[in-house]
Amino acid sequence: MDIELIEIRDFLKIHHPFDLLPDEALEVLPKSIEVRYARRGTILFQPGEENGFLWVVRTGAVETLDPDGNLLARLSEGECFGVRAILRGVAVNRCEAIEDSLLYLLPVAEFNNLRDRYPQFAFFFAPMGAERLRSAQEHSHQNGHEDMGLVTTKVRDLLRRQGPVTIEPETTIQQAAQKMSKEGVSCLLVLKDDAIVGIVTDKDLRNRVVAKGFDIAKPLSDIMTANPICIDAEDYLFDAMLLMSQKNIRHLPVMDAGRAAGVITNTNIVQKQSTSMVYLVGDIYKRDTIEGLQDVVKQVPTMVMNLVNGGASAHNVGHVVSTVTDAIATRLIQMAEEELGQAPIPYTWIIMGSEARHEQTALSDQDNGIILDDSYEEAVHGDYFRALAKFVCDGLNACGYVYCPGDVMATNDKWRQPLSVWKRYFAKWIDTPEPEALMLSSIFFDMRALHGTESLYDDLRKFVIDKSTGNRIFLSFMAGNALSHQPPLGFFKNFVLIRGGEHNHTFDLKHNGVVPIIDLARTYALDVGLSEINTEDRLKAAVERKVISQAGANDLLDALEFISITRLRHQAKQIQNGQKADNFMAPDDMSHFERNHLKDAFNVVKTMQSALASAYT
Repeated sequence: MDIELIEIRDFLKIHHPFDLLPDEALEVLPKSIEVRYARRGTILFQPGEENGFLWVVRTGAVETLDPDGNLLARLSEGECFGVRAILRGVAVNRCEAIEDSLLYLLPVAEFNNLRDRYPQFAFFFAPMGAERLRSAQEHSHQNGHEDMGLVTTKVRDLLRRQGPVTIEPETTIQQAAQKMSKEGVSCLLVLKDDAIVGIVTDKDLRNRVVAKGFDIAKPLSDIMTANPICIDAEDYLFDAMLLMSQKNIRHLPVMDAGRAAGVITNTNIVQKQSTSMVYLVGDIYKRDTIEGLQDVVKQVPTMVMNLVNGGASAHNVGHVVSTVTDAIATRLIQMAEEELGQAPIPYTWIIMGSEARHEQTALSDQDNGIILDDSYEEAVHGDYFRALAKFVCDGLNACGYVYCPGDVMATNDKWRQPLSVWKRYFAKWIDTPEPEALMLSSIFFDMRALHGTESLYDDLRKFVIDKSTGNRIFLSFMAGNALSHQPPLGFFKNFVLIRGGEHNHTFDLKHNGVVPIIDLARTYALDVGLSEINTEDRLKAAVERKVISQAGANDLLDALEFISITRLRHQAKQIQNGQKADNFMAPDDMSHFERNHLKDAFNVVKTMQSALASAYT
């Protein structure tokens, strides 16, 4: 075979979905491939034009944009595009090379031939067919935007079998391959005493057995991936997608009530949803420079605007934006570790505030810290963790997540401490609830582990819950602090507006609208030792623990959603007008419907604050 054809074959062989094809198909496929070079800025095809190829990016990068110019996808090495245009007959979107790119073009006749002959190959492209095109045209508003399927669909909804296809570790490799073939699956879960001890995939068989001539009579345990990463059936599809992107895996075992329930694959996720939001997060983990991450972050405001205009709920938008921020921070930590080397002792990078609650709606300041293992020695380990914190915090600032005005960041020595010191911090705040302690409590009681040894965070979280649960003195101070943020509603239900200054004749939808509800939910959570962090999750859990009535929680949830979505629509409108998004809204800019319902929402909050005052103060 010609050296150029060999190079094409070897490239396709390691990229999905071509890696699903048998060797005999891959041997002849390169002869059908046309190689094309496109300079940066070249339009490859645009709406209305015929497209006769499946395009594969060999090097460079390509963007797909809808007819209105909205970014749908950014494609890089190994990724395919042009499928919609093939299935529809003409192009629907515009594809443009945004870097000098080398492209492989597979003629439509050969593409269709492969789909006809190999079901696994056809299945990969099924989401690109008529059903998804119909869905895109209908713009259904059940859960809002088409992107939102990823954060409203539970992982369990993708499990198609009654149970997973499993095997024991002592089984031979040959028997495992035979079972995979018989069951028509691309992986097997390896169980011992009903516990997952490993996973083996078709890629493992190809790379670890066939390619190396490994003895197929050996036990499966010799080539399986031991102790695989798993996800819970109740988690959302977006969480699964993020985890698979972070760990660069294609098969993710699912647990349900502590038992193996099945496996989801990247093909499942692509079939469910393949939109700009997915590509945005996936793109983050491909970037290896601050400048590259900056390019991705620039798309966040437009993503928020599109989600809001598409009818997404505020709860779901918050989850998506926070997950993008998580991915940016995680990638920066990975880059720091690549530069500095492996951490000398266990640590956990923690985040606070709206990101921790999964309630971010736009780029904001950063709140973070580091929990260090108690083996920490300043003279031995200090320089490493100072450098790590500086790299990540500087990177976040460069990406638009500005330095915290209150210096609540890992670069501050105070917030980069061993676990025992963190416990002393919380003990002091709870036992001596002074004004500064209450201010810090409102930040640090909304905390989540992002990266590292999560058991350090779990240990601290248990300590805090045990210390604060039922502590009436501390809770009374927390309740008083929660009452310091009042909704902007006067005695006769008229809006109380800011007078003078930059925001004259407006009210603050964040600090006087959303924050009071967050404060209420936090107080309820601390009262009964809830581990939930998200405000909606806290209110729902508080009902189960009978610290708030079902009706009261429902009213607060409705108020939270209406205030939050009004705030998001206000910000989306500002973004569309080229303005910087803020939280200040003028009654004159609202419809009669919005004014009336905002007053109702604010009145709910005031009523629940009165109930809190009676119960705790």
